[in-house]
Amino acid sequence: MAEDQRAQRIEKLSAIQDKGIEPYGRRYPKDQSLADCLALHETSGDETPVRTAGRIVAQRDFGKAAFLNLKDRSGTLQIYIRKNVVGDEAFEVYRLLDVGDIIGVEGKLGKTRTGEVTVFVERLTVLSKALRPLPEKWHGLRDVETRYRQRYLDLIANDETRAVFLARSRIVGAIRRHLEDQGFLEVETPMMQQLAGGAAARPFVTHHNALGLDLYLRISPELYLKRLLVGDLERVYEINRNFRNEGISTQHNPEFTMLEVYRAYADYHVMMDLTESLVRAAADAVGLGEAVPFGPDARPLRIAGPWPRIPYHDAIRTYAGIDPADMAAVRAKARELDIDEAALPDYVVLNEVFERTVEPALWDITIVYDYPSALCPLSKTRADDPSISERFEVFAAGIEIANAYSELNDPLEQAEKFHAQLGHDETGMKQIDSDYVTALEHAMPPAGGLGVGIDRLVMLLTNSPSIRDVILFPLLRPEGEPS
Repeated sequence: MAEDQRAQRIEKLSAIQDKGIEPYGRRYPKDQSLADCLALHETSGDETPVRTAGRIVAQRDFGKAAFLNLKDRSGTLQIYIRKNVVGDEAFEVYRLLDVGDIIGVEGKLGKTRTGEVTVFVERLTVLSKALRPLPEKWHGLRDVETRYRQRYLDLIANDETRAVFLARSRIVGAIRRHLEDQGFLEVETPMMQQLAGGAAARPFVTHHNALGLDLYLRISPELYLKRLLVGDLERVYEINRNFRNEGISTQHNPEFTMLEVYRAYADYHVMMDLTESLVRAAADAVGLGEAVPFGPDARPLRIAGPWPRIPYHDAIRTYAGIDPADMAAVRAKARELDIDEAALPDYVVLNEVFERTVEPALWDITIVYDYPSALCPLSKTRADDPSISERFEVFAAGIEIANAYSELNDPLEQAEKFHAQLGHDETGMKQIDSDYVTALEHAMPPAGGLGVGIDRLVMLLTNSPSIRDVILFPLLRPEGEPS
């Protein structure tokens, strides 16, 4: 059926061309958006001249006249075409139009008998002929596969999808403004790196032919941003694309967006306050109050500060119901949770229990801090207890939103931790980033560092159930394979 419609549209395309009309027009002076036209009628009334453009999303034909609905990024507006106004030739062109085509119109504003603001068309311009129809019932396009694979149709069909991505843009813009107001400098660091560092994640591998080098798409910009602290750029941030060769889920996409922020002469307590203020700025940018509705039942989720701050080990006591210092109890709990713990070191087992019990229990936005130092090779340890790192994570609705440290700036300790890590994390690295250690040997100031998952934050602030809903073009399996 779709191919039959395409053939019919190609015939109409040819008919338009036979009239000497270019069906794929050039620049068009769109003086008003469709929303502007409505506002202009409110202030100037009937007979106000306008020139606008949009996509045809509905047609009602009455022989020698027709109503069409146009849609653009600002909304929808009705237009009215009459044969005796536009002339025979232009009306014949109208007859060759379909839902999905993009046209420009000139005319005067007025109201129909039913009181609907309408452009009464005096001149019609074809701007782009659609050769494929919109999907059936496109006004309520809900097929997830189509929405993700053909995002352009999703954006045409679903105003709520458009609203999510408008919100995403406002959120990112607000974050930038907030950081720049505090004296942070936006920078760019390499996306192709000779060593995959700054996180424990499996990288994507590529090859540079001219240099004969295997390279890695970055899993994190962290080590480069901290080099800039060594270079006396005291406050830096990057909104960056990272790539991790791992699974896909409602919270994970192999290509994702992170905000990373580093501030010299600060620590993780400073970064806690900064994280709260960043999220507040983002929420304000999309008109949110003290709480956001989240989940299928739109359950209120509190985002207003001050956020609860819970030590890691206290959270395990509260939500797992065990003493984190009692490893026999921790391992018993792990087995109860179907965690194969026998070959795992104690700190890994403890964190597996944390992830299964604490994270799902944290609904309102919450800071968990003071993690076991074995989990944090890039973090400074507490002065009074080297087994604890000055690290925090932010959770909401069971989702990790942010991760932050008091940054380790001791080059000898960092080199030792790098060597201990070799071959024991997911990067598969067999050599340490010696240049980063060299940079530290030139003295990096004490600093706080913060990473915020932009995609997950947008999920939270727009009540989007999947990371695919907030990424315009998420990675998908080849068409036809099961998701």
